[in-house]
Amino acid sequence: MSTLGATSSSASSLTPRWKYDVFLSFRGEDTRNNFTDHLYAALQRKGIFTFRDEEGLERGESISPTLLKAIEESRFAIIILSKNYVSSTWCLDELAKIVRCKKETGLTIFPIFYYVNPSDVRKQTRNFSTAFYDRFAMMLKATSRAKEETTAQVFERRLERTET
Repeated sequence: MSTLGATSSSASSLTPRWKYDVFLSFRGEDTRNNFTDHLYAALQRKGIFTFRDEEGLERGESISPTLLKAIEESRFAIIILSKNYVSSTWCLDELAKIVRCKKETGLTIFPIFYYVNPSDVRKQTRNFSTAFYDRFAMMLKATSRAKEETTAQVFERRLERTET
């Protein structure tokens, strides 16, 4: 797949549009040392050039520009929705960037529901309900009322899109 990078419509341009075939978005504590490692290895064996954040972010750190750029430069994003995915600010920031890139660059998104029922994500029930409400409670304290409503609306749209 790495040889399938999109190219410019100009016949003289041979520069691939995509630096990565796949960007993996996952909650490290849930899947890094098991499912994500196995998926990453399998993709590499098939010659699929995959970006995976090798470094865990420390609490309070923001996502690096390198990681955000990797999302922009990827043709596909695989979002591994695990039990604690939505409780991570970094995962939600990645998800926001992935959804923006879907609109702006045509990034294709593939969700994987790792020990999570897709209907729990869609309907925001069980662990996803708690995580969403906890996350929004934190946001309510940190932002103005107008921004909270906008953020909540955007987040709901992002969640709906992961289902398709």
